[in-house]
Amino acid sequence: MIEDGCVVEWFVSSVGVCLAAVMLDRWWGEPSRWHPLVGFGAVVERLEHRLNRPQGTSVWRGALAVTLLVGPLVSVVLVIAWLLPQPLDWLFSALVLWLAISLRGLAEHGMAVARPLAAGNLAEARERVGWIVSRQASALDEAGVAAAATESMLENGADAVFASLFWFLLAGPAGVVAHRLINTLDAMWGYRNERYLRFGRVAARLDDAMNWGPARLTALTYALLGHRQLAWRCWRSQAPAWDSPNAGPVMAAGAGALGVSLGGPAPYAAGLKQRPQLGEGPAPDAVTIQQAIGLVRRGVWLWLLVLLVLAVTGGVLPW
Repeated sequence: MIEDGCVVEWFVSSVGVCLAAVMLDRWWGEPSRWHPLVGFGAVVERLEHRLNRPQGTSVWRGALAVTLLVGPLVSVVLVIAWLLPQPLDWLFSALVLWLAISLRGLAEHGMAVARPLAAGNLAEARERVGWIVSRQASALDEAGVAAAATESMLENGADAVFASLFWFLLAGPAGVVAHRLINTLDAMWGYRNERYLRFGRVAARLDDAMNWGPARLTALTYALLGHRQLAWRCWRSQAPAWDSPNAGPVMAAGAGALGVSLGGPAPYAAGLKQRPQLGEGPAPDAVTIQQAIGLVRRGVWLWLLVLLVLAVTGGVLPW
């Protein structure tokens, strides 16, 4: 039986890691070179070309690919974390979490769209938003560019920031790595087309499962920090109509919290995709992108504040 003091000590240490990782991200941002996820993406592409056959592609091949890509790396992280003595294990956890979260990078990508959009340079804003969304940027007007960037800030805030903090607190550095790798696989394979519909199914379902809790906590965070009643109403009424079980609550609550209208028709290479409306209010603009970034940032500090209060008071696991 684990003593209460040990649990509190573990929790306080975990909160310290979260604070350290967020500060490292604030100071340094993402590594400009040799980011582990870039190398992982290259390996993913090579393995997918070997296993994802044009004919006879099946779900089990995708499951095998997920196992080969995720299992060994998570095992290595588990072994390293177990073997390292204190305080090296604490430092290792902070570095892993720092590499997983992308709060500063998210803000930089968003502001790279907001600045030219505010200056009336639609061509540059379209080019920049094309770096972070898959829709056809050249067909977007000013409101469409602002909506695409705002939706990206809200959704990626959940995937790249809040979910990483959640999984670290729940399962340590191995949990963070498992989530980020599966989330990356879903981003690369989670398309409902002939090539990935079956091969990417396991990665997509695992990503849905791992993001279910973090997505709803993120939606709650957005609602608490914005127009609460509107965010809650949009979450309940609009999220079920969205095609993603996790992005729906996050973006509906986020749009309501910001008091703007998102969603709606969006141009893609395959044609115009009709999407449900998210939120209520005026069309988004450059200021909306900045407000979305601010919402994510305030949410992170709210989480850290709650964790600090729990750590200081020792109010962990009431039983």
